[in-house]
Amino acid sequence: MELLVTLITKSVWPVVYGMVCLLSISLPTHAANLPIGMNTNEVMQVDSSVPFVNIFKMSLPFAEADAKLTYGNIVYDTDGWPQQLNGGQAGTNLLHWLPAGTLPEGHYTVLYDGEGTLAYGDDAQLIQHLPGKDIIQIAAGADKYLKVTLTIQQSKPENYVRNIRVLLPGGICASNPFQRVNSAAQCDGDYRDFATHYDEIVFNPDYLNFMRDFKTLRLMNMSGITRNPITSWQQMPRVSQATWAGAEGRRGAPLEIMVKLANQLNADAWFTIPHAADDQLVQQYADYVNQHLRPHLKAYVEYTNEAWNPVFTQAHYTKQMGTQYKLDTDPAQAGHKYYIKRSLEVFRLWEQAFRDDDRLVRVLGSWAANPKLSALLLSYNNAHQHTDAIAIAPYFYVHDKQQGEVRTTEDVFRLLKDARNAYSLQNVLDRVQKQADIAKQYGVKLIAYEGGQHLVDRKARSIRDFPNPQYIGANRAQPMEALYVEFLEGWQKITGNGLFVAFSAPRTYQAYGSWGVKEHINQAAETAPKYRALLQMLR
Repeated sequence: MELLVTLITKSVWPVVYGMVCLLSISLPTHAANLPIGMNTNEVMQVDSSVPFVNIFKMSLPFAEADAKLTYGNIVYDTDGWPQQLNGGQAGTNLLHWLPAGTLPEGHYTVLYDGEGTLAYGDDAQLIQHLPGKDIIQIAAGADKYLKVTLTIQQSKPENYVRNIRVLLPGGICASNPFQRVNSAAQCDGDYRDFATHYDEIVFNPDYLNFMRDFKTLRLMNMSGITRNPITSWQQMPRVSQATWAGAEGRRGAPLEIMVKLANQLNADAWFTIPHAADDQLVQQYADYVNQHLRPHLKAYVEYTNEAWNPVFTQAHYTKQMGTQYKLDTDPAQAGHKYYIKRSLEVFRLWEQAFRDDDRLVRVLGSWAANPKLSALLLSYNNAHQHTDAIAIAPYFYVHDKQQGEVRTTEDVFRLLKDARNAYSLQNVLDRVQKQADIAKQYGVKLIAYEGGQHLVDRKARSIRDFPNPQYIGANRAQPMEALYVEFLEGWQKITGNGLFVAFSAPRTYQAYGSWGVKEHINQAAETAPKYRALLQMLR
């Protein structure tokens, strides 16, 4: 996301499955529904969007857990499973600080290969143990959060514990993958329980039900490319890995899983190529997408994320490469020009794979606040001739200069409409207009790779630090719905119904931002004003 260069981090299923009602509230109908996409989240133990039926794939890798969970001279296999404990133990945070209601309370099935002993802590309790199988009860504690630890306490080196799967309770009716049910009694036809069909039912039905409304999935975060130094195809995430989570630069879901998600949701897929990827990685990536993404779905491709933003290592990488190639005497300009150079190379490799198929959408990413950068990106080496869209991240927020005026949530909304605030809603839309003029000049579309509110104090380290309580309160307040609708209608008018990919899928509100359009996957729409606004614009 657009972080002001100083902030640290930040579909319709085929008719045979029927229609599942998301909301009981009535929503206004717009003359021309806005195409809205959704950004996925990083795969982490704190991700309250919970994409997978096997929640172990979200867990912290054993080798990255703290010393209370993992200790001793442990030897790991190539997929991250503890092959030899050598007197120690291997543990992980399976779930961490997820709001109550994010996941169903009940009996979860734990399956594993090998011989050994597993133990469970915090909000999990062992109910039954069988060879290779445990049943555990998971329920939020008095603090109304879900926290679960799992430890391998004993493991035979010759047949070590591996392939752990922790599966949601219940299953789905075969005719409806978008709704979790508790038992076969809730199905008119075939029932498929998660404990038996986990290989087939990869995605949490609640996640699919949320995502199904969005026309495009931007998979940048799920792929884990941020600050990721990956260079070769052999280094790409694998399905067989113990977990797809971990520290930034190491986590990421496999490409196969992301394509499967887009196919199941019948949604266009937006892929972001790692900044240091070699040509073989790019080519094999493109080949896989071309061969496995449903042929009627669009494939968006962009080279890295926010190469203009020095918060990220990819910006330093492009500067280094641009300087090495002597593209400009100014390191910043050299970096921008290398970004264009490498983007065009990536586009050519994807064009070869797709054979000029018009479902390929080639995207250059620019800085919403800097229209001059967009002009450079499109003009240098005639990049506009090989580009379909210029993408920006229009965010509105309270600028540092006005932040001292915030005392209440009402102050936040007042400043978001105040012309003195450089990032007020209208001032941001004015910059969108300038970006649209440049896109029109060069004959490309203007789309948003991210966007929405950006209420963050870059100096805050806690949700209790001023002004985070006011910012978080504004994200939860009803006026945010109307503000989002006004913003999206402005975007729609300026861009001629250009694709807007919201940021982001449900996630909890933290000191570094309130990015989720919901706070967890099962939050009621009545208490999620940003989400309600998106639904208004979709219908």
